[in-house]
Amino acid sequence: MLTRDTTHTLTEQLAARFAERIRSRLLPAGARLPSVRACAAQQSVSPYTVVAAYDLLQAQGLVEARRQRGFYVRDYVAKAVVTMPSAPPVAKDRTLKDAVSLPAASARINATSLIRGMMHKATHPQPGAGMFPPEWLQNQFLQSALRKVVGSDALHAMHWSYGAPMGDELLRALLADRLKELGLPVGMEQVMTTMGATQGLDIVSRTLLKAGDAVMVEEPGWSVEFARLAALGMQVLPVPRGPDGPDLAVMRHYCETHAPKLYVSVSVLHNPTSYSLHPAAAHQVLQLAQSFNFYIVEDDTYSHIAPEHATRLSVLDGLQRSIYVSGFAKILAPNWRVGYMVAPPDLVDRMLDTKLLSTLTSPALMERAMALCIENGQLRRHIERMRSRLVQARKHSVPLALESGCRFVTEPAGMFGWVDTGMDTEVLAQRMLDENYLIAPGSLFHASRQPSTLMRINYACTQDPSFWRVYQQVRAEFPQAEPMPR
Repeated sequence: MLTRDTTHTLTEQLAARFAERIRSRLLPAGARLPSVRACAAQQSVSPYTVVAAYDLLQAQGLVEARRQRGFYVRDYVAKAVVTMPSAPPVAKDRTLKDAVSLPAASARINATSLIRGMMHKATHPQPGAGMFPPEWLQNQFLQSALRKVVGSDALHAMHWSYGAPMGDELLRALLADRLKELGLPVGMEQVMTTMGATQGLDIVSRTLLKAGDAVMVEEPGWSVEFARLAALGMQVLPVPRGPDGPDLAVMRHYCETHAPKLYVSVSVLHNPTSYSLHPAAAHQVLQLAQSFNFYIVEDDTYSHIAPEHATRLSVLDGLQRSIYVSGFAKILAPNWRVGYMVAPPDLVDRMLDTKLLSTLTSPALMERAMALCIENGQLRRHIERMRSRLVQARKHSVPLALESGCRFVTEPAGMFGWVDTGMDTEVLAQRMLDENYLIAPGSLFHASRQPSTLMRINYACTQDPSFWRVYQQVRAEFPQAEPMPR
């Protein structure tokens, strides 16, 4: 909060706060700053202080004044525009149906804004984060494995060559064994390492698609995937995701009218709902893929915290029309960027060509260290501890959310909760930023960025009652948005 016992004036403090948000893109180009009156009320300062702060930002070239419209972040970064195709009338998740009309948010937290916020060093866990807190991931065995690799004779060869294009052979062999345990019998020749699961998804898109192709995505779904596909020039077709799986009628409609080339799915512990696919729905999705000749890329990012018996499309399909993608960023060493993908035999060489054209190879040093963690059982024991800790986190977080007036629209499971706040969470997100809390508004998870009263919470990061106290205080500033019944 702004203070009056500092060497910097209130005007300088307020201008610095907005400048930091603009430079970190939490306030994207084209975003409208709060009105002078609204900002003055939020910050408990006079309107003159706000005007002076906005003038400072304008002098720094960060904002521009538009006649009779207010102040806007300068549009110095080109913004991609996504054109959404028309979809058949279907039942949608509850958004603003039962909430009163609220003012539009002054700015939107987009996909890259949320990622930047998650990577920013904060003094407390961030409820909108897509990863576990660093203290959950800390361990000694990673360092031991890395030291062992560094001290080995193999290090010399790793330093002076690019490494194996498909990835470290020991890691690929161990991953093939792991996949067999999941019911996916593949040889290591089908396993290719990537720089995180994100690169695996990108390799699939760049190999199978060309600009203008239609791609089906689950909605709600992860906005990074929407933005990535749009940046590649793809036509994004949102398919509503329910408790058992995607809306099959909508999928069929798209197949008949748009001839999609790809369907992107998170079958297990879907983000943000934590739904898991039902076997019957999985079989029907595979039938559509066969009938209409499209591929399925299955993002199994949350496999390590999921039940072993969970239904996976690639297992049922036997990798005929499916590609499996996963990684270790969620559970261990995000910065190592170790991921992997498994493709049908006739696609492996094409996928490898795409990898070679983008990154040549992936970091062999990190891959071999990860292999050692798997081989000696330390990763398995770490995962067991994480699962147990996550169960306890949900037990603490869920009651706090309910006591704060939130309503769970999906059954609590996995890493994320999908909750209804009863007000526009774009507005809520901007106000929570003033309190140094980054939340994930529901509109982020819709390809069309439609207004929503929903938000995604990370159970591991919402166990602290202090966050929920701040949430309730901010929520109370909007009395016209009535709390949802519990």
